[in-house]
Amino acid sequence: MAFESIFGQGMWIILGSLVAFLVSQLIDVYVFHRIKKMTGEKMIWLRSTGSTLVSQLVDSFVVLFIAFKIGNGWSWSTVLAVGVVNYIYKFTMAIILTPLIAFIQGRIENYVGHDLAKKMKLQAMGLENEV
Repeated sequence: MAFESIFGQGMWIILGSLVAFLVSQLIDVYVFHRIKKMTGEKMIWLRSTGSTLVSQLVDSFVVLFIAFKIGNGWSWSTVLAVGVVNYIYKFTMAIILTPLIAFIQGRIENYVGHDLAKKMKLQAMGLENEV
């Protein structure tokens, strides 16, 4: 009984975290590429922030549902309340960090040069032969 009460919840948290990570990353990639199809190479800030906002919404609730609704019997109102607060924090951080990330990306591109930066991006996508 003591083992279950101490380690049982930890296993639910681990399972919830892993499932939430997997599902939210798949959603992030899907949304990122959907936005990229619409915007092309422009508006990277919209792709990265938009996909993050959607995937973090899913992540915020999946982990709580598995780890605490199923694993600990939380009420739906508690899951919703904690999930909303978690998501507000993640949303705020994504919005605040977007200009910083864009600034850093611009500095890196200026430092290495536009052509090399483009080549590096294509290599990272596995499209290095298209340069």
